[in-house]
Amino acid sequence: MLKELRPAVMSFLLLSLLTGLAYPLLVTGISQLTMPTKANGSLILQDGKPVGSSLIGQSFSDPKYFWSRPSATGPMPNNASASGGSNLGPTNPALPDAVKARMQALRDADPGNTKPVPVDLVTASASGLDPHISPAAAEYQLARVARVRNLNPDALRKLVAEHTEGRQFGILGEPRVNVLELNLALNTMR
Repeated sequence: MLKELRPAVMSFLLLSLLTGLAYPLLVTGISQLTMPTKANGSLILQDGKPVGSSLIGQSFSDPKYFWSRPSATGPMPNNASASGGSNLGPTNPALPDAVKARMQALRDADPGNTKPVPVDLVTASASGLDPHISPAAAEYQLARVARVRNLNPDALRKLVAEHTEGRQFGILGEPRVNVLELNLALNTMR
């Protein structure tokens, strides 16, 4: 019996060392050398302290900031441990109610805005963690933010353009604006 058990135990130990220790150390070492910012969570630092990640959205509800896409993670918004399929399906009767409530919050924050509300401001992303909004969603909010902060709308529009990322490799995805990065830059405007 020990004769058959010994190779199995040795194989288990060897594979555990290779796949559980050596391989993760190798991959971690390579990623730290080749892309340390991404390997460490794509943290955004302000005054040397992390204030968020460029990969995980943050909720903003103050009218002086650009608002992120709604998050459907619970029990709190943008909860990475609750990430998953969080969008309500098109046949779910709760979806129209959620969209109406989100549209009303946008209208209440900017009553004079009669533009059509971009869909990404009223629907949650699939993961519930999306850090980006569309340029149209930023433009929709621009007048409110400019008015509340007493900023020139054209200067604010320029800031949004500076924080708009294009398509990856020029063809993949859509142009997008990282809300946290935009709001941090907004805090430095006078």
